[in-house]
Amino acid sequence: MTEIILELKKLRKNFGGVVAVDHMDLTVESGSITSMIGPNGAGKTTIFNLITGFLKPSAGNILYRNTDISGMKPHVIARKAIARTFQNVQVFPQMTVLENVMVGRHIRSKSGFIISVLVPPFCRREDKKNRTDAEKWLDYVGLGHESDKTAGSLSLGNQRKLEIARALAMEPKIILLDEPASGLNARETVVMGRLIEKIRKMDITVVLVEHDMELVMDISDQIGVINFGRCIATGNPAEIQSNPEVIAAYLGE
Repeated sequence: MTEIILELKKLRKNFGGVVAVDHMDLTVESGSITSMIGPNGAGKTTIFNLITGFLKPSAGNILYRNTDISGMKPHVIARKAIARTFQNVQVFPQMTVLENVMVGRHIRSKSGFIISVLVPPFCRREDKKNRTDAEKWLDYVGLGHESDKTAGSLSLGNQRKLEIARALAMEPKIILLDEPASGLNARETVVMGRLIEKIRKMDITVVLVEHDMELVMDISDQIGVINFGRCIATGNPAEIQSNPEVIAAYLGE
């Protein structure tokens, strides 16, 4: 029996009188690539912000491995092995590429201020391990040769891969990718698709928000179509492409 790793139940988010997410239902199977598509302003990034604790739901529930995480703080959710990237690239531009990935290891770090003062050998060992792990993830996404460069000097495509490496350094069971192909050319998009499939092969569940329909249809196991904050259809790529309600949402009646 397939495990449901993430479930949204009647999820709702209001901003004043504006309903951004409206009784949203969606299930995500463990080990899958599940994509959320829909017009701009449909509520897709808001859903990501609700899942990861950057926003609190107005109503409804978010279940992660059958545990209700609705409204938990972002750092608490991150410690539960949920990682994400952002629609607008979020790197530390003056830090090195390696240091950016090491930031992702902080959530798994055991040393705080007191331990760093009282047990410096332990901190040195942990720092060495964090550096080794960060180098591993940079190699994994194809940026090992860029480790000493400043993150701000990388191309947009490589900054997106750097964000993914930092998220992977958190040791997630599920990773939420918010428009990872945005701004990429055709060749970079193909490379991104291969990287996402590679991540799934590590038994990491991927939830994807993306506007590149060729990429979505090529790599997704399940697609949820979001329109006006509601999930109007779910299914595999073939089912979604032939769904009249989806066609109407994208092309108009």
